[in-house]
Amino acid sequence: MVAPVRTTCAYCGVGCGVLATAEGGRKVAIAGDPAHPANRGRLCSKGTHLGETMGLEGRLLHPMLGDDRIGWDGALDLIATRFGEAIAEHGPDSVAFYVSGQILIEDYYVANKLMKGFIGSANIDTNSRLCMSSAVAAHNRAFGEDAVPACYDDLDEADLILLVGSNTAWCHPVIWQRIEAAREKRGTKLVVIDPRRTETAERADLHLAIRPGSDVALFNGALAFARQAGLVDRDYLDRNVAVLPGFWDGLGADVAGICDVAQADLDRFHELIAQYPRMVTLFSMGVNQSVQGTDKANAIINLHLATGRIGMPGAAPFSITGQPNAMGGREVGGLASTLAAHMDFAADNVDRVARFWRSDRVAAKPGLKAVDLFDAVGDGRIKALWIMGTNPAVSMPDAGKVRAALAACPFVVVSDVIADTDTARFAHLRLPAAAWGEKDGTVTNSERRISRQRGFLPLPGETRPDWWAMAEVGKRMGYADAFAWPNTAAIFREHAALTAFENDGVRKLDIGRFAAIDDADYDAFEPFQWGGARLFGDGRYATPDGRARLVAVAQKPIDAQPMILNTGRYRDQWHTMTRTGLSPRLSQHRREPLVEMHPEDAGAAGLAAGDLARVATGQGESIFRVSLNDGQRRGEIFAPIHWTDRTSAGGRTGLLPGQGVDPVSGQPGFKLTPAGIARIAPEWRGFLILNGGHGIEPDCLWWTRVTVAGGVLIEVAGEGDMAAVEELLPPGERIEAFDAVRATRRIAVLRDGKLAGALFMTRNGQLPDRDWLIAQLTEAETASAPALLAGRPAVPQADRGPIVCVCFDVGTRTILTAIAEQQLTTVEAVGTALRAGSNCGSCRPAIARILKEGEAQNVAA
Repeated sequence: MVAPVRTTCAYCGVGCGVLATAEGGRKVAIAGDPAHPANRGRLCSKGTHLGETMGLEGRLLHPMLGDDRIGWDGALDLIATRFGEAIAEHGPDSVAFYVSGQILIEDYYVANKLMKGFIGSANIDTNSRLCMSSAVAAHNRAFGEDAVPACYDDLDEADLILLVGSNTAWCHPVIWQRIEAAREKRGTKLVVIDPRRTETAERADLHLAIRPGSDVALFNGALAFARQAGLVDRDYLDRNVAVLPGFWDGLGADVAGICDVAQADLDRFHELIAQYPRMVTLFSMGVNQSVQGTDKANAIINLHLATGRIGMPGAAPFSITGQPNAMGGREVGGLASTLAAHMDFAADNVDRVARFWRSDRVAAKPGLKAVDLFDAVGDGRIKALWIMGTNPAVSMPDAGKVRAALAACPFVVVSDVIADTDTARFAHLRLPAAAWGEKDGTVTNSERRISRQRGFLPLPGETRPDWWAMAEVGKRMGYADAFAWPNTAAIFREHAALTAFENDGVRKLDIGRFAAIDDADYDAFEPFQWGGARLFGDGRYATPDGRARLVAVAQKPIDAQPMILNTGRYRDQWHTMTRTGLSPRLSQHRREPLVEMHPEDAGAAGLAAGDLARVATGQGESIFRVSLNDGQRRGEIFAPIHWTDRTSAGGRTGLLPGQGVDPVSGQPGFKLTPAGIARIAPEWRGFLILNGGHGIEPDCLWWTRVTVAGGVLIEVAGEGDMAAVEELLPPGERIEAFDAVRATRRIAVLRDGKLAGALFMTRNGQLPDRDWLIAQLTEAETASAPALLAGRPAVPQADRGPIVCVCFDVGTRTILTAIAEQQLTTVEAVGTALRAGSNCGSCRPAIARILKEGEAQNVAA
């Protein structure tokens, strides 16, 4: 029997340990690692179903020059030549790397060393700029270093947890389970600060649905209250914090009005702060993705510093990251604004790194941050660009402008695991990268814990690790000695040595004890936290005088807009779905991109649930299905980030936000985009179910595609003739029905007695539920022709309703039936009866809501 391999999850910054067991071919069994301190055996729905994403469907397996295969030697020579020519003619700032929190510490280290150390430019930035660079800037301003002071154990020991701009139950479910456990065990109070009433907010003791962008006013007001109530720790400030004259002026003016919250709720918020000094403030994208994100983070940190709630169990500001190695990228210098190993571009740091790397070409100034970098690509300043492990043609703000820039760039290299992404379509050269489960190295999670990510599958085709490709290019550019690592262990040793080089305790990041680790010990590497569990417990910070800084921040005016677009994630999907989109189970929770809006706003706009609507901003427009949600604030709409032009002819949210950025961090403001919304009325609508069909892109007004068991489901809508969609059906025995009154057409295609495809289209009639038809793709015996054309079984079956628990395939109606028949009253009881909510826990808030709704129905009856 094959022993499981201990590795780390491919998804968010929680950094969960995974036990992966290769079972032959590409089949892999996945379980949580009970010995990993980040998750203690738990996994969220995405991690649980990693095994469904390990196939080679859609993989890029060979280097490709345009549409032609090319050997690795030719590809690497071409990169070295084209980059070298650009540098020789236009200087080192004419080239750039754009990398990703998906790559490993060792990949990041090689990329940073090549660009900043030997090419001599700091034009290397990362998609982490889009998710947590404002937290980085705030840490540097307050602490003197990008150092997260907290650990996950603080959540277990806190008496009060503030979640700010974080839908934790969906985006970090394993952290959510720890929060729920702390609430049950010690009565921890929970405050959720979020404009939307998310499933996380529904479970809070207090939900502050503040006006988007008003976080600085809220936390300045909290600090003003703390000062008035005597909560400020004067001794701590005197010993450990620098406070500039005038800092306390102007805090707390008209907080309720600016934030648009009831004064009673604000008073309750202040009471909780006063009552519970063991307070953790967990903040995420809702804080960072703002044109005032750094100020928001500093307003949070100010409250903790001023009250001395830092560096002790259960008390800290805690930025939680979105990607598996966003922290590791920050540590090696993967951001254009840092040099390496938490060093900036001060002259002594440049000299230090130059001596360590033995290079006289080290970049002496920051490079271009993501938005500016792609502007430079567009206006011709950057002649050669290498993109690794990310999809900026979808994920960058004003993505249409980014696509125009990529189209104009003389030489674009894309390293990816997927052959056909929106970004890869602009590449001159595509390099096949090793994927999760194949590559080997380390990652750092949100609590500064470095863990091994180990390979357990062979490299397919001609795929290679990212670090290897970059090292080979470095050799071809003439720097062979500097890039001659035999393996990732050697790279990690060098990274560790640099963190300690002439450090002398100045920087908290110091993992020098691993500089001499041998290959065997690296292979057996156990997760560890650099700096210990908590930082700053001794009151010493990484500033020249050892004191933290209270940073004066002021709320900027928030312009009134008729409608504001907010963007974010769905529970079971990840980024642009190149991995999660392969999983049938993960596609059940949300099968298409929805625009969520308040029912009263929808009514005013002439919209109803299920309509198609066009959302337009100054940058572009996309089409979404309308979903009504009274948890949306009036005047605000929400759309997911995941769909791309490869999976939808609408719903590409990256088109919509503008290019406004935080002036300190350069992080784009995705959360506050003026928008309009209007109904569109296609002449016909329908859906297509296919056995296979993963690359199909219908030619019609609107379509969206997701993976289902046995194939794909494609929703369609259009105008004029329906024939273009009908042509997508596979060959085989056709069974057809046509209703002239409702202009409804139904076609099922059988091949070898099995359902190969089905098309249901109508101009003014009803369409059947999709689930039963989807199930026929994998049924051993095909249903009768009348049943297939009806879209339902001849003998009615129990309707499980929309899926709530993806882990165990449990629907809403199944839960409601069990509640009624078994008198279930708690989430735990539902878990015992149906298993729903007993694995990853991300559906537990939804189950709690169903219980509440069931109780209300019983009372009404």
